[in-house]
Amino acid sequence: MTTSNHHSGLQLRSLIKKTGELELSLVSVDTPAPKPDEVVVRVEASPINPSDLGLLTGPADPATAKQSGSAASPVITARVPDAAMAAVASRLDLAMPVGNEGAGVVVETGSSDAARALMGKTVAVLGGAMYSQFRTVPVAACLALPAGARPAQGASAFINPLTALGMVETMRREGHTALVHTAAASNLGQMLNRICLKDGISLVNVVRKAEQVELLRGLGAKYICSTESPAFRDELIEALTATGATLVFDAIGGGKLAGQILAAMEVVLNRKATAYSRYGSFTHKQAYLYGVLDTSPTELPRSLGMMWGVGGWLLTPFLQKLGQAGTDALKQRVAAELTTTFASTYAKEISLAEALQLDTLMAYAKRATGTKYLINPNKA
Repeated sequence: MTTSNHHSGLQLRSLIKKTGELELSLVSVDTPAPKPDEVVVRVEASPINPSDLGLLTGPADPATAKQSGSAASPVITARVPDAAMAAVASRLDLAMPVGNEGAGVVVETGSSDAARALMGKTVAVLGGAMYSQFRTVPVAACLALPAGARPAQGASAFINPLTALGMVETMRREGHTALVHTAAASNLGQMLNRICLKDGISLVNVVRKAEQVELLRGLGAKYICSTESPAFRDELIEALTATGATLVFDAIGGGKLAGQILAAMEVVLNRKATAYSRYGSFTHKQAYLYGVLDTSPTELPRSLGMMWGVGGWLLTPFLQKLGQAGTDALKQRVAAELTTTFASTYAKEISLAEALQLDTLMAYAKRATGTKYLINPNKA
């Protein structure tokens, strides 16, 4: 029988005031007692994903950030540009908890059999507010990790793995046979590369630096193109010719890159044409923007022909479309390959208080490959 315990702890909150000031702080919160189909998780690992930074720091100007408070209870403040205030109107003066996913140990459960079966287990959680020492979450939001798996190994078991698998599933469902991925040296990009190698799918990896080319080559990637290379366009066309990729998932969002890739696809398709068409290729080319590493406008050239599309892609709507059975199948694959295909690496593990140290925040807020941090809310 499960005993009822009282749990309370710290939680990281992000507040944008009507005065145009961002405030990040730690607050003490009570943990709700679990309902029959809920469990209480002692959170021991939660990654700082780009989607988390979107809520954590929002549109605040990092150059204006200042630190105050004490070592145990630090506070970060920064100015939000006037031009960005309209975009965050719905969250003004609301102290919002942060952290989409994480992992930890179940320390209390509700009365249902499904809940009690998780008592003492290490679980990954997609539940929001994970930069907290304790979280009460539904059983359905949990994924029991394999025996012996540590919370740090399961901290990123949802967003990156399901996103990478979702990209492959989208490719299949939309009739493409190969794909392109930008920011390909990231944790997500490395996962996608391992999935494609395992599943026999051709993948064109687009990176920004020569050292990222070497990283991916060491991981077995076959087609790697660096935007830093003077011959980037030619190398991209060569890779697209070899793979036949007509789908790109772009983490950059702004600038010219998505348009450059679509234009290169059109070049490859036109080379295969047996007759001239003033409308260009009749094969559809699709770009999905799923990240905003570059917040400038997305630029598209006029050399795309007429058969192309650009849209947004988010994990949650995709999973809703996929349905519960399909989503469960993806989650079980993640659990089975947690320490291989879906392994993640982190630059540093930090506590909640360390997450609000100015120099640490500046490091993980860069959103650069190799700077992904892991928060352990219960780290001393």
